[in-house]
Amino acid sequence: MSDHVYKQIELTGSSATSIEDAVQKAVAKASESLHKLRWFEVVDVRGTLEEGRVTDYQVTVKIGFTLD
Repeated sequence: MSDHVYKQIELTGSSATSIEDAVQKAVAKASESLHKLRWFEVVDVRGTLEEGRVTDYQVTVKIGFTLD
C-alpha cells in the first residue's frame, strides 16, 4: 500500500427509504465538491418515528479522501 495522507469530513445523510440510501446520499453530495474519496465510516444511525413507524433514517458518516 502506498503512503497516503487523508483528510476526513463528517456528514449526515437522510433518507425515507433506508440506511444504505442515507449513506449513498451523503457520499454523493461529498463527491460533488471533493475528489479522491477513499473510505467511509458510519459513526451514528438514528431516525424519525411517527405513530410508531420509522419515517426517516439519518446516518452520520466520516468520509476520508486523499490530499493532493
